[in-house]
Amino acid sequence: MPNVPEIFGCRVFNDATMKERLPKGTYKALKKTIEDGKSLDLSVANVVAHSMKEWAIENGATHFTHWFQPMTGITAEKHDSFISPTPDGKVIMEFSGKELIKGEPDASSFPSGGIRATFEARGYTAWDPSSYAFIKDGSLCIPTAFCSYTGEILDKKTPLLRSMEVLNTQALRILRIFGDETTKRVDTTVGPEQEYFLVDKKVFDSRKDLIYCGRTLFGARPPKGQELDDHYFGTIKTRVSAYMKELDEELWKYGILAKTKHNEVAPAQHELAPIFDTSNIATDHNQLTMAVMKRVAERHGLVCLLHEKPFAGVNGSGKHNNWSMSTNDRKNLLDPSKNPRENTQFLVFLAAVIRAVDEHQDLLRLSAASAGNDHRLGANEAPPAILSMYLGDELEAVLSSIEKDEVYKNKDAAIMKTNANVLPNFVKDTSDRNRTSPFAFTGNKFEFRMLGSADNIACANTIINTIVADVLQDFADELEKVDKKDIKTAAEALIKKTLEEHKRIIFNGDNYSAEWVKEAERRGLLNLRSLPDVMPMYVSEKNVKLFGKHGIYTEVELRSRCEILMENYCKIINIEALTALDMAKKDITPAVAAYIRELAETVNLVKSVDADIITIPESELMKKLANLLSCFLKKIDILDKAVVQAKEVEGGIAKMSMYYKDNVLAAMQELRAVADEMESNMSAKLWPYPSYGTLLFSV
Repeated sequence: MPNVPEIFGCRVFNDATMKERLPKGTYKALKKTIEDGKSLDLSVANVVAHSMKEWAIENGATHFTHWFQPMTGITAEKHDSFISPTPDGKVIMEFSGKELIKGEPDASSFPSGGIRATFEARGYTAWDPSSYAFIKDGSLCIPTAFCSYTGEILDKKTPLLRSMEVLNTQALRILRIFGDETTKRVDTTVGPEQEYFLVDKKVFDSRKDLIYCGRTLFGARPPKGQELDDHYFGTIKTRVSAYMKELDEELWKYGILAKTKHNEVAPAQHELAPIFDTSNIATDHNQLTMAVMKRVAERHGLVCLLHEKPFAGVNGSGKHNNWSMSTNDRKNLLDPSKNPRENTQFLVFLAAVIRAVDEHQDLLRLSAASAGNDHRLGANEAPPAILSMYLGDELEAVLSSIEKDEVYKNKDAAIMKTNANVLPNFVKDTSDRNRTSPFAFTGNKFEFRMLGSADNIACANTIINTIVADVLQDFADELEKVDKKDIKTAAEALIKKTLEEHKRIIFNGDNYSAEWVKEAERRGLLNLRSLPDVMPMYVSEKNVKLFGKHGIYTEVELRSRCEILMENYCKIINIEALTALDMAKKDITPAVAAYIRELAETVNLVKSVDADIITIPESELMKKLANLLSCFLKKIDILDKAVVQAKEVEGGIAKMSMYYKDNVLAAMQELRAVADEMESNMSAKLWPYPSYGTLLFSV
């Protein structure tokens, strides 16, 4: 068994390592940069770089890389060795402060949404000292931001850092209004729960759709799925347990606070949950976690699937984004305390979140939109595509008392009686949980459940930070005009007004029900079922103004992101369509035709033995499959034409993405329906791909 405290963070140039290795003056200067956002002097950077290099070499590193998060959705890295030639034909190991602070990757091949042309190659990476460097595969990885030569941001990290600063500024204003003069900083914190599937590597390698697309494009439902709810929190299989054990150890070495592991609802589905951290660190850690999950799976003969909907008919995978705000001395600003009705400061922050979510439903939905995640959210699955908030009975009663100017009596803690002498009685929570809510309050944080399992959480948290900061700014502007002795009265009036205008977003019921869809429409809430439906809202006048006001994105940067995301959607659907056509033409059609020939030979043989036989079972099956194959070939032709016509769509990328959704995806679904029907009537030995049963239950 590993000594966890001993291995934890052993691959990270963390605070303890810096304190041990850096001169006191250098360490203090670096900490000031991290805590106050001050620029780092080059002389200090040189000392940090030297110590970082020495530590990395001692731990087996030979190269360094600026590790960044471009708009591809995954991380990027270019590796340079530490070697530098000497006059005698040998080398020394060098690493300068300049190399630490700035890198120059080629920016022309990364998505830029038209900001950079192919011949305009230069881009820059800039060291983010607030996120620790780490060693991976023999390289010192330095977390960085990424921008173009002309200054526009090309990554997901920079907007997140900007949004954290904006929220810090506005949250501190609220704290000062309530008499807090000691808090120096407010950080947003995140704990992203990560769902994933594990399948056998040999089975995975037999499926073109999984290899090229990360999800199955064909597959008849197995006799057993998740109907019995027996996989959720069930006993972890030996092979999966061994994988999880190594995964935990690897993550701990990177200083990642992996805490919880369990089986999820669907067969072969699992979940990993970390302890929360600041939003930027949590983002870096989640990106690293996904990479480590895949790498460790390979060592166990497994493949880790992070697609949001790899299998039809069972639950897809999400990423639950647990968001809150904490001060530098670890006070949680979303902690209601024992008497939330009297905790006016908490209620102001809560009201700000309520208003932010209601006013910016489009942005929150947009942050979770992708080709993969649309299969989850559009199917009204955990959660549906309609934004709403769950607060629980206690908070709803507290807010109702404010809205109605009523006295609220604080509830005594209820005791849960087990009525079995051997079992302990315990204190019951004041509110239940709602697992169907997209944005649910869970005690001292909000759980944003819309994100897809493959998402980079930076986008969602940039948006949450920005929209909450925007409301806090309005609140601070209003409350700062009030005499200090009247703050409580003015704050309650502000909370009451906010509830009257935005309570439509609060819903504590079943978000899966058909009744809620109708009720949400009556309330005027948005129901944006796909990326093409929501993405144009990124560049609406309201949102351009919002992000520009707080310095998060320029209008050019916003439009580039909108272009990138819609273009990526079209490319993904196109790859899936081409893969489906390849599988249909080269594998499925020949397999079904071969089986029909086999059945025909059997029918002819039976007739040759006894010509008077009227009913031959194989004859009926042969006719059924022949009709299905004929229909299948027609569906292939329809999809073929839809893919070709997609390239001819005029009117820009928004029109093209809508065409892919309405026509190409629809044609793929029709093709799949026929294929799955044929699989259900085929010999398993002749069907060209491993079945859903094998994929979901073979590990």
